[in-house]
Parts: sequence; structure tokens; C-alpha cells
Amino acid sequence: MHSLTARGEKTLPAKKLRFPPTHQYMQYKDPNQPAEVRVNDLLNRMTLAEKIGQMTQVERKNATDQALKEYFVGSILSGGGSVPAPQASARDWVNMINQYQNACLSTRLGIPMIYGIDAVHGHNNVYNATIFPHNVGLGATRQEDLDMDPDLVKRIGAATALEVRATGIPYIFAPCIAVCRDPRWGRCYESYSEDHKVVQAMTEIIPGLQGDLPANYTKYYPYVSGKSNVAACAKHFAGDGGTQNGINENDTIIDLAGLLSIHMPAYYDAITKGVSTVMVSYSSWNGVKMHANRHLVTNFLKRKLGFQGFVISDWQGIDRITSPPDANYTYSVQMSVNAGIDMVMVPFDYAGFTSTLTTLVNNKVIPMSRINDAVRRILRVKFLMGLFENPLPDLSLVDQVGKKEHRELAREAVRKSLVLLKNGKSANEPLLPLPKKAGKILVAGSHADNLGYQCGGWTIEWQGASGRITGGTTILEAIRSTVDPATSIIFSQNPDVGFVQSNSFSYAIVVVGEPPYAETAGDSLDLTIPEPGPSTIETVCGVVKCVVVIVSGRPVVIQPYVPAMDALVAAWLPGSEGQGVADVLFGDFGFTGKLPRTWFRTVDQLPMNVGDKNYDPLFPFGFGLTTKPRPGM
Repeated sequence: MHSLTARGEKTLPAKKLRFPPTHQYMQYKDPNQPAEVRVNDLLNRMTLAEKIGQMTQVERKNATDQALKEYFVGSILSGGGSVPAPQASARDWVNMINQYQNACLSTRLGIPMIYGIDAVHGHNNVYNATIFPHNVGLGATRQEDLDMDPDLVKRIGAATALEVRATGIPYIFAPCIAVCRDPRWGRCYESYSEDHKVVQAMTEIIPGLQGDLPANYTKYYPYVSGKSNVAACAKHFAGDGGTQNGINENDTIIDLAGLLSIHMPAYYDAITKGVSTVMVSYSSWNGVKMHANRHLVTNFLKRKLGFQGFVISDWQGIDRITSPPDANYTYSVQMSVNAGIDMVMVPFDYAGFTSTLTTLVNNKVIPMSRINDAVRRILRVKFLMGLFENPLPDLSLVDQVGKKEHRELAREAVRKSLVLLKNGKSANEPLLPLPKKAGKILVAGSHADNLGYQCGGWTIEWQGASGRITGGTTILEAIRSTVDPATSIIFSQNPDVGFVQSNSFSYAIVVVGEPPYAETAGDSLDLTIPEPGPSTIETVCGVVKCVVVIVSGRPVVIQPYVPAMDALVAAWLPGSEGQGVADVLFGDFGFTGKLPRTWFRTVDQLPMNVGDKNYDPLFPFGFGLTTKPRPGM
């Protein structure tokens, strides 16, 4: 039967139309199709330019709408401290990401970009987010021996994921599963422990971030549960914590058996738990840059371990294959992509990267099969995490950032991370827990009332910063809110002897440690606490009973000062919730933490790890005195 147009002309039945309908069915856009079917369909439709675009990750400062469209950019990131505006709200973040995403969705195939950020101890770039203890502190949250508390880090992962998603971001560059073997390394606080078993247990943060794997889930496949979870990134593959002398980005000299037994086990756990991505390390293994190590990235990680997510470079990591960096960019692109890196954190010169990679493919230096493998892995993660169905974040989660329940969780983590190293000049005269009712208490030290110092690096700024850099509670504020109202608190950052002697202090709390740092800026061959920290300890503890609280990313030199102290607490880098420190100092909770790292006597002993010959530490791995809770005292 024929139908008539408005002008009375005959038309053919719809089923016999000779032209494709306007809205052609595309399998990749059908959420009912399996992910691999969608990947194959989309991959077959893509030009080389669109494929290379998916492999390109650019810094948000460089992500103009024109660039995103012209280069088909597949990913955007915020580097440390890269934010839409100072003290930007969750709403500001969501609006910014939607602008970027709309530009990407307007391209021919409408492939959504994936936005990534360093959320290494909470959503640390974002003002007023909950800042959890750095990993070294979480590695201390253990009871006896290796009885870890992986449920705590899993809950931290889930809370971090919610706060990250609240700002519209679906992907984070965490967790760091390095096994730091030398505290002189500036990234040692990003490592849970010198013991790979502790690090393995702490990979339980991955199902916290991504969600629990469903029963019978395809083995080694990336997994992200839904809109309250994020894609995680195990880093830095592999051996980053074992470099010579703890120098960042240096060479890890160790045989294959050592690499596999110390630095690799946590990757087995991460992949088994469905980690979506793996980031490659700046460091080398026996002289070969990891960003150029095809044997480990392709043959081992992808083929032997069966990892099905995508491999991402570190920030300008491919540039550093040559020495000096960027000496031969064509060579760097060739070696890194052929090694098996799927997404390249460019992050600025996307035009140069695109042009170079295109030429290498056209000249058959990099095979098309390698490009297809990279893009397949990237698209797989995007499909499996639901990015095609929900590319545009909304404002439904904005109230999750820094919320009370997350701050309480961070406070719990602080309590469990504190390690009591000394308690009393003799075992019969413990100083801790401290009485809340006292005449006058002295609180001293550079770190007592400095939120930025207690959060450390990777907080608001890449290197961290001093002062009230975000929302939270300093240790001094926590002490004031914990003691009896009748108790007088006197704060003096660096008091002189006369001041201490002329006041009748019941006892003193001295809080000193390291200033914030990140990466190479934190490398230290002497590991000393900067002045006036040591002077403050000697001045105060020489006059009045004192507990010293060390705020640091690693063990530091303290042996010369220990005899003068009545009590000593390793607080690591506790983050925004200083109340957790006061909770334990004053006995509302007991000390339970255990050293995740060996505490050396002198730096001449380094590197020194549990199990080594001639192991002679000041405090051994796993050490930690305990106290019973005495609330209300």
C-alpha cells in the first residue's frame, strides 16, 4: 500500500527506502550490547586521528574546546594544584568538566573523555575535601604482626570515591602500591610499607574505590560499579620504591627474583581485584627505563598477568626516556608506545605528540595492531564504567565533599595510625594517656597549629603548603577541645628556656617534624628534622615532662633526642583531622598502631629493612606500644 505526500505524490513503503535512516543504529551506543561488542563496533568506525586522540591525555589548563574537538582528545587531567579556581566548590568542578565533556561529545563519534586526578589521600586537590592520612600512616593501622585492618582502607576508598565523584571526576591516580625500601625516597609516604605483605593487604582500597567485583566477573577485567565509584590506578609499575639511595626516578638494581618477590606481588592483588588502570614508573629497572620496558609492560603485565585495563604513562614520563628529557621525542614516543603504554600523559604538547605518533604509524614504525590494542583497552574501561551512558556529571553528590561522616572516618584512621614508640622514662612510669584535668599545659612546636604541615605534600598544592590551606582541625585545636574546660593551654611555637622554666607547666606536648614535600623535592640523604624542631625538643623536654609527636612522611633522625623525651609518638602525616591525635593522647582511645617501616638509628644504616642481615634498628618493623582507653580521666 502506498501513501501520499502533502502534494498527493506517491511514496514507497518505508521498508523499501533506499537511503539509510537519519538515526542509524550503532552497536557501540547500545548499552544492552556486551562491552566487547561495543568496543569492536566503535573501533571499526574510528580513523587513525580519532584513535590517537583516545591515547592522548592533556592537562586541563591546556584543554580548550577547539583542541578537544580538533584532536579528539580522550582524556583530561588535573595535575597537582590544577583547579578551576582557588577554593573552587564541587559545583565549580562539575560545571568545568561538563564544559570539557560537551566539547568531546560534539565530535563525529561522540566519544566521552575520561577526567583523571590525583586523589592520593582523599580528594586532595579540592578545597574542604576530607584529607585522610597518607599511605604510610594507613600502613600502621595494624594490630599484632601482620593483622592488618584492610576494611579501614576499603572504607576510605569508598569515601574518597564519593568525594571525587561529587566533583564530576570518574578516574583517580591511586593507589600507590610501591614498596618503599629506603626512607630517603621523597615519595616514601605514598608507600604503605617496606613489607610487600602489608602493601598487598592495603590493595583492599581498590574495591573501596571501584566497588566489589560481582560473582563470576571476567578475570583481570577492569571494573567500576557505578556513579558513586571511580576507576582506580595502581602505580608506579614497577619497582619505584627500590631505587638506589632512595633517589626519586632513579635505577632499581635488583634481580628478577627480587623484583617479583618484593615489588610485584601487590600488582597481582590489584589486577585480581579488577583495577582499571596501571601507571608506569619514571624509574628504571637495571638500567632500562620502565616507560620503555616492553618486556615488563607488554610481556609480563599484559600477557603473563592478563591485565585487561589500560596502561598510562606518568606526567611527561615518555619524555624522560632520554637523558636529558625530551632529547629525542620521536624516539621516546616510539619506545613508549611500542613498550605497551596505552594512554600518554602528554600533558601540554598534544599537537607534537599527535603529529609524531601519526608519522610513526604511517611509516609502520609502530604497527596499527599496537594502536588498536591501546584504544581497545581505553574504550573497554570507558564502556565498563558506564561513561558512555553517563558522560555528564550532575550536582546530586555535591554535598558529599568533606561531609561529617567522612571526617569521622579520617579521624578514626588517624587514631589507628599513631604509633607509640616510648611511654615513660621507665616502664613503671608511663606518661600516656595524658590527664585532661591539669593546671597548665604547654603545647609547642612548628607542627602543632599548622594544618598544611600535618597534611603534607599532595594537598591543595602539588608540594603541599603551610598554614590553613583547607578545612580541618589542627592538633592544637584538637587538644584545646579535648582537655577539661578548667585546664589552661599555653601555645608557644618555639619557647625559650626561661619561658618554660618560669611557668609551672603540668606537662608539655611538642609537635615537630618535616615540612611538606612531594616527589624529588622530598629526597633527603640526611633525614633530619629541620630547625627549630630539635631545639624545641631539647628546650622543652629538658625542663618539663613532655610527649613529642613527630609529624613526618617517614622515619627521621630522632635517636639523639629520645633520652630527653618522656614519650614519643609517630603521627606520620595525619591529614585534616587532627582530633584523632588528641583522641589517643588523652586516652579516649588506646594506641594500637604498629610501625610499617623500620626506624633506623642513623642514616648510615640505610637502606635497612626487616629481614636484612645486621638488622639493628632504633625501633623494629612492627613495633608499637599499646595503651588501654581511659576515657573521662
